[in-house]
Parts: sequence; C-alpha cells; structure tokens
Amino acid sequence: MGTVHARSLEPLPSSGPDFGGLGEEAEFVEVEPEAKQEILENKDVVVQHVHFDGLGRTKDDIIICEIGDVFKAKNLIEVMRKSHEAREKLLRLGIFRQVDVLIDTCQGDDALPNGLDVTFEVTELRRLTGSYNTMVGNNEGSMVLGLKLPNLLGRAEKVTFQFSYGTKETSYGLSFFKPRPGNFERNFSVNLYKVTGQFPWSSLRETDRGVSAEYSFPIWKTSHTVKWEGVWRELGCLSRTASFAVRKESGHSLKSSLSHAMVIDSRNSSILPRRGALLKVNQELAGYTGGDVSFIKEDFELQLNKQLIFDSVFSASLWGGMLVPIGDKPSSIADRFYLGGPTSVRGFSMHSIGPQSEGDYLGGEAYWAGGLHLYTPLPFRPGQGGFGELFRTHFFLNAGNLCNLNYGEGPKAHIRKLAECIRWSYGAGIVLRLGNIARLELNYCIPMGVQTGDRICDGVQFGAGIRFL
Repeated sequence: MGTVHARSLEPLPSSGPDFGGLGEEAEFVEVEPEAKQEILENKDVVVQHVHFDGLGRTKDDIIICEIGDVFKAKNLIEVMRKSHEAREKLLRLGIFRQVDVLIDTCQGDDALPNGLDVTFEVTELRRLTGSYNTMVGNNEGSMVLGLKLPNLLGRAEKVTFQFSYGTKETSYGLSFFKPRPGNFERNFSVNLYKVTGQFPWSSLRETDRGVSAEYSFPIWKTSHTVKWEGVWRELGCLSRTASFAVRKESGHSLKSSLSHAMVIDSRNSSILPRRGALLKVNQELAGYTGGDVSFIKEDFELQLNKQLIFDSVFSASLWGGMLVPIGDKPSSIADRFYLGGPTSVRGFSMHSIGPQSEGDYLGGEAYWAGGLHLYTPLPFRPGQGGFGELFRTHFFLNAGNLCNLNYGEGPKAHIRKLAECIRWSYGAGIVLRLGNIARLELNYCIPMGVQTGDRICDGVQFGAGIRFL
C-alpha cells in the first residue's frame, strides 16, 4: 500500500573534494580517523512541517487528528515510527487508496539545522465505488453486491448500500457510518435493512424490516457497542407440513430493544488462533422502548488458546445464555437460542438439539455448550512453510444442552435441569483456514448422549463458518 522513505540529515560525500593536480613538492598530511562517529538515529531532530499531496475533498481537521503525534518525535527513529503509525491511521479511515510517506531535511529560510519535513502522498478513493464478493457464514454462503460512497462529507463518513443473496438468507440494507475525528474506535452508525431468512430445521420463514442505531467505543482493553433496534418481523411457515407449534408463532410482531455488547479479544487470529483469549458478553432488553415483544436476554462466549510443543495448539471454549420473558406473553421462536451442528455441538444436525414439535425445532430459553480442541500440524508436515500451513489436524470433545426453564423455581433447579440430558460428542478431522475470512472443517463425529427427537450426524460432517465452538 505504500512505503516510508527517509533521507540522511547530513549526507557524506562519496569522494573527497577536487583539489586539482598535486606538485612534486606537495606535502601529504596524515589525517587521523575520528574516534567516534555520530549515530544518525540518535541525533535530536525537530519535525517542522507536515505536508499532504493529493488531498481533494478531505477536510483538514480529520487529517490533523491522525498525524498530530508526528510532531512529538525527538529523533529520526521516532519520526519514522510515528510516521508509519500515522500512515496506518490514515489508511484505516477508509478514504485513501494509497498513502506514501517521505521524510526529508527541512528547506527554506526558517529551516533549522536539525529540522525535518514529512510529506504524505495520498490517493483518495473515488466518490463512488462498487464491490462484488462472496461471504461465508455459519454453514451458509452468500453473494454480496455493494455500492459505497466513501468520505461523503470530507470527514471519513461512509454511506453503503449492500445486497446479499445466500443459500438461506437474502438481504439488502443502507447504512451511514461516522467515526469520531482522532479516535476511529469511537464511531456512530445508522442502518436500514430488510432480511428474509429460511430456517428449515424449524419449517420457518422470517422477514425482518428494521432500523438500528449504534455507537461503538473502547474502554481500556475492552470494546463496547450500545445499540437500539426497531424491527417489524413477519413469521410464516416454510412448508405445508409445519407443526402446529410453528403455525401458532406465525404472524407479525414489532420488537424494539436496547442492547449492549462487550468484547475483550487478545487472540492473534479470529479464525484459527494459536494464542490469546476472547470474552464476549451481550445483553438485550426488549419492550421498554415500545413494541409488543418483552424480554431480557443474556449470553456470553469465552475462548482460551495455548500453544504447545510441536506447533500444537490447545483450545477451550464455553458458551452460555438465558432468555427471560417479561409479562405473561411467552417468548418468540425468533428470539430463542438454538444448538447443534458443525459449528457448535458437532455430531448433531444444524440446530437440532432441544425442544421440538413434530420434527420442527423450537429453540430454548437457556443453553450452555463447551468444547476442548487440539490442533496439530498434518502428519509428516506436507507443504511445510507454504500451502500446507493452511491445514491443521483437529481432535475435539464437545458437550452442551438446551432447554426451557421454569422461572418460578430457584437457581439450583435451573442448574439441575441444564445438567440433565447432556449431549456430547467427540471425533477428529481436518481444518482448512481460508485466510482471515472463514474456515472449513471436515470431521468424523461420534455423537453421544442422544435424546429422543435429536437429529444426529453420525460419521463425516462438513462445516463452514467464522464462529466455531
């Protein structure tokens, strides 16, 4: 995307000055070498000017916030480091196609002996850009077409229109994104969308039309997102053979909810990490800002990764959640949790654990799931240092349960019910990492603890996605 160039502050001549010819009587004076040569990197310098070449519609104030630290550099190494950091911040804004940096000695009447000029050569994105790509979700794929208006008002604002057509879901939406100058992690966005999804495990079709507004901000090592969402939901049967329990859920509903998400992520990779930890906590409160759906919903995700000998990685993960309806109205099938499948409790079919009616899975109001994994290199290390590094051997042990709770009972009764009828599985397989986009798994699974009504996948199971237990 670009490079950082630096020129010497005091370049030394490659050859001595031209004195002309020497006569026979000329005396040669022996010059002793300097005892100590000054190290350029440690020489005190002052950044006097920062120039930008290539700016068009971008406003000065958004740029000043990103390059302010360059003026604080005290030596050449710091100037290069802070210039590189400023370049990364400028690219992160999403308004430049390319950013190059040139560091040179200061020129002009006001130039100091140790003064430097830093020049950022930028190429702005076009006012309208388009994209075409494919996306991989949890065991589904989609084609995505998008139009983007970057840097709409000159301060890194962005308007995006996106259409997605997938195997289970079709959606389109319009969004507006606005970062805070000088702090890209603090940003505000508004979204308008329509999503139509098919859920064959429940014989259900759902169409959501909604609007949302969210604000993201960091606190210490955590990232937070506060969101309001208002959505008009239309539920219908996917087939004529849908159970009565699903038909009873059909119809229209209006949900207005406030939610908060906190994330702590120290992993070196989100797809197939070798070290680090992840903690996600989500809370949602529906009904107090309007609508005809009322509940409190909490869920979390915890993951720990540790690198072992022989380039092996041990990973442990734990998921859990609970939904509590408010009032006399029961929870909706669209708000409940689902469990099972190649991305959660392996060895079971997609979302096929827990309460069901006539073969249609209805979800549950409480669940937990845990997994232990060992990832190792392929035997004999084929393709080591190249294509073979994308593959890992995978050994796993998964367990979990999903059910409905009687909230008139105490916590001990809830824990006892979640500990009953635990489904678990074990097996081995191969994992393929698709860059930082998604991963594929091909496992041989042996399901255990199968309960009446569960749908299993005994043997080979294929999974694709970005979030795995």
